[in-house]
Amino acid sequence: MARPEPLRIALSGDCPPFPCLLHPRHHERTTMKIGILGAGNIGSTLAERLSTAGHEVSVANSRDPKTVNPAALSTGATAVWAADVTAGADVVIVSVSLEQTPNLAPLVSQAPAAATIIDTSNYFPHRDGVVEAIENGQVESLWVQEQYQRPIVKAWNAITTQSFDDKASQPGSAERIAIPVAADQDTQRATAMALVEETGFDAFDAGTLAESWRQQPGTPAYTTDLTIDQLPAALAKADARRSARRRDLMMEIISERVEAEGLFDHDRLIALVRALF
Repeated sequence: MARPEPLRIALSGDCPPFPCLLHPRHHERTTMKIGILGAGNIGSTLAERLSTAGHEVSVANSRDPKTVNPAALSTGATAVWAADVTAGADVVIVSVSLEQTPNLAPLVSQAPAAATIIDTSNYFPHRDGVVEAIENGQVESLWVQEQYQRPIVKAWNAITTQSFDDKASQPGSAERIAIPVAADQDTQRATAMALVEETGFDAFDAGTLAESWRQQPGTPAYTTDLTIDQLPAALAKADARRSARRRDLMMEIISERVEAEGLFDHDRLIALVRALF
């Protein structure tokens, strides 16, 4: 979701504050090399959290590494040129607006063949321009995968910037927010789910990329801060025929309320989006 301020709408040692990634067979900690393309709101927080978890994190924007937000580097991540961010990576996280996808395809293609590619984008035609394939029914994540010509995972797209910044919590917390994760390859989905847990949220297996439209804008699971007990019903309730229209209505209603009443706090924003579904 677009992120105009101050609404901010989205759009290592030991392992505190969140669990470390464990090898599934040996239950030993796995430290990975992670490259993040995109140093905006979500990308910066990912760099901070995943470095805190002990991973070797590189982060790049479209400019000089010196322009990367210092907060993204505050826990050990390294700013690099975009051309270098995928080199030797075990995981590449692409956290940019969907309109930039075709431009980043050459960079993503340079990632090692075994790397897990995670995409956090969402389609908003007023921002990204009209993508005819998506307008004609292609699932957003499948379109992104087609551009990259690599298997991808969809994660961290269904949460607002402020919730991602402020609402991370320990496993078992009563109100811990769940983040849906969709992919076609089980091992890649498992890797992404483990990283989601390390960023302070419950990871929920949302199935294949063909089903990932259920976590995109215009659906009950999108930016509604649901728990892992609430999320399955929200995903099941999604209506593919109406999601694009509801996405646009959501943006129109938020804009109208801001125009009429002025800026309102983030909890009210979440309540408003929940009320639409």
